[in-house]
Amino acid sequence: MSEKKTKIILWFEELSKEDVPIVGGKNANLGEMINAGIPVPPGFAVTAYAYKRFIEETGIRDKIYEILRSRVPAGAAKPEDYMEASKEIRKLIESVSMPKDIEEEIRRAYRELSRRVGKKEEFVAVRSSATAEDLPDASFAGQQETYLNVRGEDDVIDKVRKCWSSLFTPRAIFYRESKGFEHEKVLISVAVQKMVNSKSAGVMFTLHPVTGDRDKIVIEGHWGLGEAVVSGKVTPDEWVVDKKTMQIIQRNIVEKKVELVRDPQTGKTVEREIEPERRNAPSLTDEEVLRLAELALKIEQHYGRPMDIEWAVDRDLPFPDNVFIVQARPETVWSVKEAAGAGTVSVKSVAEAKPVVKGLAASPGVAYGRAKICLTLEDAKAKMQPGDILVTKMTDPDWVPYMKIAAAIVTDEGGMTAHAAIVSRELGIPAIVGTREATKLMVDGKDYTVDARTGVVYEGRVEELLGGKKEEKAAAAAAPIEIVWKPITGTKIYMNLGVPEKIKEYKDLPFDGIGLMRVEFIMASYVGEHPLYLLESGRGDVLVNKMAEGIALVAREIYPRPVVVRFSDFKTNEYRQLKGGEKYEPQEDNPMLGWRGVSRYISPQYEKAFRLEVKAIKKVRDEMGLGNVWVMAPFVRTLWEAEKFIKLLAEEGLESSKDFKIWAMAEVPSIIFLAEEFSRYFDGFSIGSNDLTQLTLGTDRDSAILPKIDPRYFDERDPAVRTAIAMLIEKAHNSPYGYRTVSICGQAPSVYPEFSEFLVRHGIDSISVNPDVVVRTRELVASIEHRIILEKALGVERIEEDLGWPMRRERRGLPKFARRVDEVE
Repeated sequence: MSEKKTKIILWFEELSKEDVPIVGGKNANLGEMINAGIPVPPGFAVTAYAYKRFIEETGIRDKIYEILRSRVPAGAAKPEDYMEASKEIRKLIESVSMPKDIEEEIRRAYRELSRRVGKKEEFVAVRSSATAEDLPDASFAGQQETYLNVRGEDDVIDKVRKCWSSLFTPRAIFYRESKGFEHEKVLISVAVQKMVNSKSAGVMFTLHPVTGDRDKIVIEGHWGLGEAVVSGKVTPDEWVVDKKTMQIIQRNIVEKKVELVRDPQTGKTVEREIEPERRNAPSLTDEEVLRLAELALKIEQHYGRPMDIEWAVDRDLPFPDNVFIVQARPETVWSVKEAAGAGTVSVKSVAEAKPVVKGLAASPGVAYGRAKICLTLEDAKAKMQPGDILVTKMTDPDWVPYMKIAAAIVTDEGGMTAHAAIVSRELGIPAIVGTREATKLMVDGKDYTVDARTGVVYEGRVEELLGGKKEEKAAAAAAPIEIVWKPITGTKIYMNLGVPEKIKEYKDLPFDGIGLMRVEFIMASYVGEHPLYLLESGRGDVLVNKMAEGIALVAREIYPRPVVVRFSDFKTNEYRQLKGGEKYEPQEDNPMLGWRGVSRYISPQYEKAFRLEVKAIKKVRDEMGLGNVWVMAPFVRTLWEAEKFIKLLAEEGLESSKDFKIWAMAEVPSIIFLAEEFSRYFDGFSIGSNDLTQLTLGTDRDSAILPKIDPRYFDERDPAVRTAIAMLIEKAHNSPYGYRTVSICGQAPSVYPEFSEFLVRHGIDSISVNPDVVVRTRELVASIEHRIILEKALGVERIEEDLGWPMRRERRGLPKFARRVDEVE
C-alpha cells in the first residue's frame, strides 16, 4: 500500500479492500470485486492523496477549517449554521483550480478509460468515496455526491472538484461533528467509472432485508438507471431466490410508470414516462435474475458476510455480458441486530439451554451475540462487527483490533496464558479458550450466549445468564461518582497494558505505574509492517515515530508514575504476519522456544531493526520529556547475551541511572539460577510467570491438552514454580551488585489471590496485574501486609512446607517415606 499512498490515479484493478484508507470503501470494493472475477464496469480512482494535495497546495486547507470553527460552534450549532458553513466551503473549493499535474493525470486517465472501451469520450459516473485517517470503522455512506452521464475531460474535472466539495455537505459536517470525528482526518477519493447504458438496474441483498433470512437473495429492479430505485423514487419489481436451490421462489412485478434514462441528445439524465407495453412487464428476464443471484452469492462468499449490492444491465450488450455489478458494501441492518424470530433460540434457564462447546474460562463474564467464524485475519476484517462473538482457532497481536469490538471470544486452541486469554482479560471481554472444536460446532451467523465464568457456550439467548444486564448498565450509568479507596501498601501495585488508548479508561485506577507495557499491539496495529521491511524501504522512522506515539500516550496520562516498556516479544510466526515479514522470518517448529527476545535483538540479522525500538524510547524520554519511561528485556537466556544487550543500549544512549531503570524478564530458569550474576546487568527483574511455569514444568502454555487432563499440569502455584520465585527474590535482594527489585507481570496474581499472598510474604517489590483486578489486588495486598505485621508482633512463624527454598535440613511436618528398599519396614 505504501507505493500507492502518493499516487494521484489508481485503476480499479490495482485496488483491494485493504486500500480503503487511500481510496475509500467504494473504490476499494470495486477493485476487490474485479480481482475476484466479478463483472464491474472499468474505471479509476482519484486518490485521497490527490484531494489532500489540492487543499494544501492551493492554500485553502486552513481557510476551510477556520470556516468550520467559526460557523459551527461546538455543541451549539443550529441547522442554518451547517448550511452556511457548507455553502461557503463548497464555493471556496469549486472556485479554485487544481494543481496542474493532478488535473493532467485525471485528464490522461479519462482519455485512457475512453480508449479502453473503444470511445473517444465515454460517459462516466463520477462518485464520491470518503475515507478517514485512523478511523477505519467510520461510515460515510450517502453523505457525498454522485454525478451520472458525465462526458468530456472538462466535465470530469469539474465533477471531481464538486465531489471534493461534497465532503462538506451540511449532512456530512453534522455527521462528523456528532461522531466526534476531526474534520481534518476525513479525506475523499473519487471514482470515475464507465456508465452502464442501463436497460434496467437496481439493488440486491444476500439476505432477506425484511426478515433477516440468510437463505434468501432478494433482487429489486426497475427500468432505466438504478438511482430511481436507490433513492426510493419508484417502487421496484422484486424477485426472491433460494440460495440452496438457486431457484426463483417468489416474484412481484409492479406497474412502472416513469424511468430515469440518458437523454440521447444531451447525454444528461432525464425522467420520462414508460411506454404502456413495458409498464407491467418484468424489468429482468429469469436468466438475468439467476445470473445476478449467482454473482450475489459469489460476492457474499468472497466477503464472508451479507452484502448490499447495486447492479445494472446494459441495453447495448448480449447476455450474460450485459450484467454488471456497480457497487457492493456490507449489509448494515441485520448484520448488527438479532433477526426477529429468524431461528433464534431463547430460553429462560440454564437447565433448558443447549450447550454447544466447553473450554477453559479465560476471562470472566457473560455475553450474547452473533458468532463470526474467522479462520484467518482476512475473515475477521471482512466479517467482524461491534457486538459479534469472535470464534477462531487462536489469536495473536494482529487480531487485537477485532478482539476490541467483540462481545466475547471463543478459541479452539490455547490455554489460560494464551494471547486470547491475556488480551481478553485486559480488555474486559469474556473469553473461553481451548474448546478444540468451536470453529466446527458453532455456526457462522448464529446467536449464542457465552458464559465465560464456567467456560460453556450455549445456543441462543439464555435469560438466566443475561437477565439484569441492562438494568445493571443503567444503574451504573446513573451513578455520577465512583469513589475508589486506595489503601497504602509497601508493595507497589502496577498494571499491565497492551492497548495504549485504554489508558484513558484506566488512568484513575489506584495503581502505582505500568509494570508491563506490551509494544506488540503498536507494532501490529499502528505500524503493521515488518521492521526490516521498513528499513529496506527507507522508512525506519515510521516504526520509531509510531512506537514513540503509543508509548507517550500512556506515559503522559500517568506521569510521573513509571511505565515499564517491554521491548517487542513477537515470535517468528507472529513477525511473519506483518507486511513483508515472509522475507525475513524463518519457519520454526516451536517458535515459543526459538528466535525471540534478546537473542533476536543482538543477532546480526535483526540488530538494526531493534535499534529502531531503542530510538523510539530515546525519543519519548529526550524529545518528549517523558522520563518516567523505563525498559524491560524479554526472554533473557544467558549472561553473555545480557552483556551484549546492555552494550547495545549504551551505544544508542540508554544507560541505567537514578531515573532510568533496565529490567529483565525472569522467564527462563537460567535467570533464577544465576540471579546474582544477572544483577550485574539489570536494575530489576520482572517474573513472567506464564513462561516460567511452562519452562519449569515442561508444559506448552499455548496448548489446552494437558490442562484438560489435569489443570495442575500448568499451574503457577506449583511448588516448583513458587520455589523458583522465592529463590529469585532472595538472590536479587542480596545481590553483590546492590539491591535489585523484583516484580511480577504474569497472569498468576490476576487470577489467584493466594498467589499474591505468597509473593508479598516473600518480599516481592511490586505486583503488576490486569486492570480489572487492580482495586481488589491493592486491597488484598494491604490486608496481607497488615496481617504480616500482626503475626510478627505476636511471634507467629509461617513455614511453607512444600517449597524447596531456602534449603533446610529439617522441615516440620514432612511425611516420612522410604528412600531405599532396605528402609521399607
